[in-house]
Amino acid sequence: MRYELADHEWIAIQPMLPNKPRGVPRVNDRGVLHGIFWVLRSGAPWRDLPDHFGPYTTCCNRFVRWQRAGVWGRIIDALAAAHDAAVQMIDTSIARVHQHGACITRNQRQSIGRSRGGLTSKIHAVVDSNGLPVRLALSSGEAHDVRLAGKLLSRLKSGSMLLADRGYDADWIRELAMKKGAWANIPPKKHRSDPICFSPYVYRARNHVERFFNRIKQCRRVATRYDRLEANYLAFVQLASIRLWRRLNESTS
Repeated sequence: MRYELADHEWIAIQPMLPNKPRGVPRVNDRGVLHGIFWVLRSGAPWRDLPDHFGPYTTCCNRFVRWQRAGVWGRIIDALAAAHDAAVQMIDTSIARVHQHGACITRNQRQSIGRSRGGLTSKIHAVVDSNGLPVRLALSSGEAHDVRLAGKLLSRLKSGSMLLADRGYDADWIRELAMKKGAWANIPPKKHRSDPICFSPYVYRARNHVERFFNRIKQCRRVATRYDRLEANYLAFVQLASIRLWRRLNESTS
């Protein structure tokens, strides 16, 4: 089935999963991951998980437990360590919050905000020249795009090129890139009076970050936020990114 892990994906992910040699044997990890990826892609509630994946409580509980243990974040960090550092692209994308995801008090602490389109969350991402995610973060939907730029670009490597749209044209971002030894190729805002070095030809490659958002939003649990907690929604974004990394590695091997 298209939701299930291929053999090469499972071989790469299995060593990074928690190992529990003692106690009662747990349900097979690969089968549980198949159920988690089914929910990720279909967008269905956990209770609607087909029976052949096992009890929905097992899949849901393990997804949350591993999220709290930082398993999904460690896997995506391990895969992203092999990214192409020559080019980095940063951008954001809006995700609508479903009414079931908004039922929590003080939702501003869960990266949920009210913008023109209603309740939304914003996905921040830095990708490489292949459109593969390097760093991910969330904020409320009304937050400015540059709000998390400093955090996401903190690992920018010397000699790399930073591509971003006009919304990231800020002096402090250009200075950050310069301190890291990188070149920021960002189109200047119209009100800028000082000349800025900008290459429209190189800027064309920025469409890879747009493609990244299009790919992960094929997973309905990412396209619409159903999760009340920010950490759980970010975990689904990380899971969608893990599938992208493994599929590209298979196509290039």
